Amino acid sequence: MMTSTTQSPVSTQARDGGAKTGTITLARHGRPALSRKCWLTSDGYRDWWRRYDLGGLQAGQTAPQELVDTASKADVIFVSTLRRAQETAQAVTGGRDIITDAIFVEAPLPPPHTPSWFKMPPRLWGVTARIWWHLFNRRDGHENRSEAENRADRAAQMLIERAERGQDVLVLAHGYFNHMIGQKLKARGWRLTLDQGFKYWSQRRFEKG
Repeated sequence: MMTSTTQSPVSTQARDGGAKTGTITLARHGRPALSRKCWLTSDGYRDWWRRYDLGGLQAGQTAPQELVDTASKADVIFVSTLRRAQETAQAVTGGRDIITDAIFVEAPLPPPHTPSWFKMPPRLWGVTARIWWHLFNRRDGHENRSEAENRADRAAQMLIERAERGQDVLVLAHGYFNHMIGQKLKARGWRLTLDQGFKYWSQRRFEKG
């Protein structure tokens, strides 16, 4: 499941020489290029989501300096395999080594099957599909909620192991799956100490309670 580059040296001690537990920062990618200004059937939304996953970022964006600063201070940076996350990493890491891992890809959004005359914009389809997937544990050829929960649990444990070795960890990935990881971190006693929500380029930082 994992593909990785070489990684930054492990930081196992605080700058004052004492043992420390690092932080875990979950950041969302920048704004994607694919337009949401359209109306789609459920089948059309499936195709739209496929193209969304293949596509990159909208041109002309500048990464927030605060996120660039977080990346510069991180001991290790994990990035989803999807293009929009990879291009986000290019924008914020300054060419530093990263670890690319498919464990951080977004949870799927399979919409319910509806008549061909029924259309909605992608944003509403996203909400509908997430509720459908979450409440009814729908698969429809994709990872179901239970499987995604297990994946989020494994991802959270992987990040905790890094942080407990003294590393400050940054993840550049996706809105909803970052939320799922965050819930797993909270369940393990990690506190949310920086919360910028789930907008593009946003950060949510966790520290051991």
